[in-house]
Amino acid sequence: MSPTLIGEGEQASLAQHGMWITEQMGCGGRVYHMPLAIRFDGPLDVDRLLAACHDVVRGHPQLAAALAERNGVVRLVPAAVPPPIVFEDATGFEDAGREPGELVDREASLALDLGTGPTARFTVFRLAPERHLLVFVAHHAVFDGMSKDILVRGLADAYAGLPSPALPLTYGEAVERENTRVAELLGDAAEFWRDRWRDRQDLRLPGLSGVSTRAAAGDAVDFALPADLAVAADKLGVTRFELVLAAVHTLLAAYGNEDAAVAVDLSTRTEETRGHIGLFVNELPVPAPAPAGRFAEFAHAVREELRAAYRFRQVPLARAVGGVSPRTALTPVSVSYRRRDASAPEFPGVEASVDWMSFNQAVRGTLHLQVVDAPDGIAARLQFNPLALSRSGCETVAEHLLALLRAVAAAPDADVADLPLPSPLPSPVVGGVAEPSFARAGGAGPGQGGRRGGRRAVPRGGGRDLARGARHAGDRPGRGPVRPRRALAVDHPDHREGARADGRGAVLRRVLRRPDDQRDRGGGRPPAGGGVMRERVAELVSKASGGDLAVADILAADCSLPALGLTSIAYLRLIDLLETEFDCDVDLDGGHLDTLDGLVEHIAGQRT
Repeated sequence: MSPTLIGEGEQASLAQHGMWITEQMGCGGRVYHMPLAIRFDGPLDVDRLLAACHDVVRGHPQLAAALAERNGVVRLVPAAVPPPIVFEDATGFEDAGREPGELVDREASLALDLGTGPTARFTVFRLAPERHLLVFVAHHAVFDGMSKDILVRGLADAYAGLPSPALPLTYGEAVERENTRVAELLGDAAEFWRDRWRDRQDLRLPGLSGVSTRAAAGDAVDFALPADLAVAADKLGVTRFELVLAAVHTLLAAYGNEDAAVAVDLSTRTEETRGHIGLFVNELPVPAPAPAGRFAEFAHAVREELRAAYRFRQVPLARAVGGVSPRTALTPVSVSYRRRDASAPEFPGVEASVDWMSFNQAVRGTLHLQVVDAPDGIAARLQFNPLALSRSGCETVAEHLLALLRAVAAAPDADVADLPLPSPLPSPVVGGVAEPSFARAGGAGPGQGGRRGGRRAVPRGGGRDLARGARHAGDRPGRGPVRPRRALAVDHPDHREGARADGRGAVLRRVLRRPDDQRDRGGGRPPAGGGVMRERVAELVSKASGGDLAVADILAADCSLPALGLTSIAYLRLIDLLETEFDCDVDLDGGHLDTLDGLVEHIAGQRT
């Protein structure tokens, strides 16, 4: 068992650091909520199950941890608010025509707070005398897809009175080893991605009206992949995941997308961390050549590209290449694929069924394919942003993907030209969606707390965004609600190239704390636009960088600010500086933070 987190705590991983920054930006929220539901039929011992939940938390203290900045480093500390483990009598809920999924949605909408906790919660619902539902929700910063298997197995063992297996090392020790590997691989990773990473934000899909790489309220289309996919993969000499990824690339190319990369979630677990509940995943882009010739040859080309990236699976792309603009998804289209080889654990005396794909009603980009490959079948879900892609368009994508996979399963040696592929779409869609992430009209957006079932519904921007919203609402009446901020592809303070010898912690402290001189405007508000404003914005960019970027270099640069070296955590400070200095809203969705002139144009436009 890992020791309890005490004192200064254990250092957060690179991925946790990134999610912490995202929440500081006020744009994480529900997109990071990971629900899981277990239904029990039979004479369940509720007290025994609640005790099992407590046992799992004791065995995996990640679930009772929060993230806090200590001396410039994000660390895991004991959460002030531990995971709620509660029972609720919902007898008659189903008799009233309600679906248990509504309870899952309700729990997924409740607030999780990375700063204070809780970062997880357990709720046992009684639906009938011998019918119960356990809904578990955790923040992605302390939980991932493979953690679901560990959680359910741990609950079953504890319910059965079996001891918890000992973990070979603490999470902090695992993070330390991972950070060491990242530092060793960083140079090679930069070289590897230099010619592979292309930041494409144009996209062709049926029913597409916008392109999104940010968190938003989501919808989904569920379907099952062909049962004979495994046989086809064996004949092709690839894994099922590699076959599905090759099919996605083939379909995107058929729509007319050239050089499109698909981001994939790659596990960073090692043999030592396979039993840990926690965040062990990294999103990386996988490019592919244009599909041609035999599909088998193309599938092997995708396989080679994917496996070449495996060496760098623990290195965040933003650390390797720099200049990755703020977002929650690397690419508009992404894929996650998880194998579940083990059968569902048994709870003595009751029949248990697990919903391994409980949906949090959110999406981090335009389109995300989630696949869970289990012994009883391959379940798939296309999650989509309905403000960017219509439901009918998403259903068409699902139909095209299924038709392609069925054809490949029937004839693995077929030429790409002979496969059932759609015709190219006329032109790509470029640009963001019409509404901000987590559309304000709904009941679950930032600052829209509300009350559900006697508990606070999630403000998807988190507490910091609510505080920020209150400040702006008071300072700027009539401006409307504060727009949520897009997440960052984040660098880490302990791995930032060129970090100064006076302490990397100072960089983070400067970002998070508002010094008294922040409103120093040199005797008044700058004019709207022109050279004076451009110089003042450059000064603020330099200030946000902690002085790492010189004003002269910023003014002379003909590249984006990230490419110039403005780190992603510096965006936090820059946004506050700009909004305070110019009394405006800085909305990251337009991409105007990419360049100095874009910033000046955006600010001047709000002041005319």
